[in-house]
Amino acid sequence: MTKSSFQYIISFFGILFALSFIYFVIPPLLKNFDVIGAALGGFVNPFSTGYSLDIICTWFVFSAWVLYEAKSKGIQNGWIAILLGVVPGVATGMAFYLILRMKQGKE
Repeated sequence: MTKSSFQYIISFFGILFALSFIYFVIPPLLKNFDVIGAALGGFVNPFSTGYSLDIICTWFVFSAWVLYEAKSKGIQNGWIAILLGVVPGVATGMAFYLILRMKQGKE
């Protein structure tokens, strides 16, 4: 796989997730603006709790990686990826970070 095809693929999936998030999450949130209730909705049963905890822990690991590389490899603007990891989600944040990292020549 070439570098450019890799960038297109991860861009596609990062954007696809962001658009899916907008489609599925934003309309119900606009009807009943309860951010805490929306966040706690991921913990309504043991299965959704497992998925939610996985994503939360993945975000913490991802954030530690971004912060580490900011110092060790001089990656700039990684904080944007950390924020994107919160909203819309880790898939978009990680896709953004990988592209950012490649553009800064730190692969």
